[in-house]
Amino acid sequence: MEYIAVLIVAALTFGVCFLFDKGFEKFFRNKPQHKSGLSVRVNKRYAAFGAILFVLGLAAIFAGLSGTWLLLAGGVLILVIGICLFVYYVTFGIFYDADSFVLTTFGKKSATYSYRQIKSQQLYTVSGNTVIELHLTDGRNVSLQAGMIGVYPFLDIAFAGWCRQTGRKPEACSFYDPSNSCWFPPMED
Repeated sequence: MEYIAVLIVAALTFGVCFLFDKGFEKFFRNKPQHKSGLSVRVNKRYAAFGAILFVLGLAAIFAGLSGTWLLLAGGVLILVIGICLFVYYVTFGIFYDADSFVLTTFGKKSATYSYRQIKSQQLYTVSGNTVIELHLTDGRNVSLQAGMIGVYPFLDIAFAGWCRQTGRKPEACSFYDPSNSCWFPPMED
């Protein structure tokens, strides 16, 4: 009888997760770019580290409940960091097709941009990682790390779309050098 109860709880858990996933996709990932299968996503290490820190934070909180306030405070801090890493992994994404891209970030409504709205780019090196910052015509910036999944195919398609939409020839773009992480005009000082 106990096995049947465990199976029912497991089936309900998986069912709720499945329905939540389908509902999330229907309400928040319903644009054509989401369905193209092309995206730039944060590395899965963010989700893994977030889950590990979440579990460690919970363990520290439960251990700190017996009276050690430092362990309790540290557990809460680690738990919050784990949740933030996981939320960043789940919410950040660029979904694109040949004509436009959708930028999805935490706390902001998803915005659709055409490639002609990319104004310039700027390169940074942070802890040995290349960061490509795209500046858009509405004043928003998009920071792409070289370690993100799908970043280089996105930049190649974005450059091709940008040239097509702005009427430029790729050969005439002297700044274009993908081997040096340059796809768009550099930001003017």
